[in-house]
Amino acid sequence: MPAVYDLETYQPRKSVGHLLSRVRTEMLAALDKELEADQSLALLELSAAQFIIIATLALADTPKSASDLCKGISYDAGAMTRMIDRLETKGLIRRRRCSDDRRMVYLELTEEGNRAFPRMREISMTVANRFLRGFTPTEARQLEGYLSRMLENAA
Repeated sequence: MPAVYDLETYQPRKSVGHLLSRVRTEMLAALDKELEADQSLALLELSAAQFIIIATLALADTPKSASDLCKGISYDAGAMTRMIDRLETKGLIRRRRCSDDRRMVYLELTEEGNRAFPRMREISMTVANRFLRGFTPTEARQLEGYLSRMLENAA
């Protein structure tokens, strides 16, 4: 299969990498704004980055450690620790030692975190749908497929 980019036609500001980065930045900024504006969540002062952690924990099939979260969302350990500390202070998550290996600490949502998550998820879907305005459901599934294939290629 021929290369998609070559030196003659490559335009960095129109490249897939640049556009993906811009879309991610804009989506996170829009989510930050919507979380801040929501009356039921405003007191928690949640950010899009915090939502990603809460959503990861809420939707996980298995317990997650801070290390698991770092790998899954590309955060460095220091930033992740600070984020977990803030979420724990807000009463949304808690640390729990593994009964089999006391060195391992798992993260889980508190009752408050579980109560807040559905509204956060709803806001996230609203933002995603705004970014997909003008796409048909079929086109949105195709885009998801293309992005999934890119992630597979990364591995």
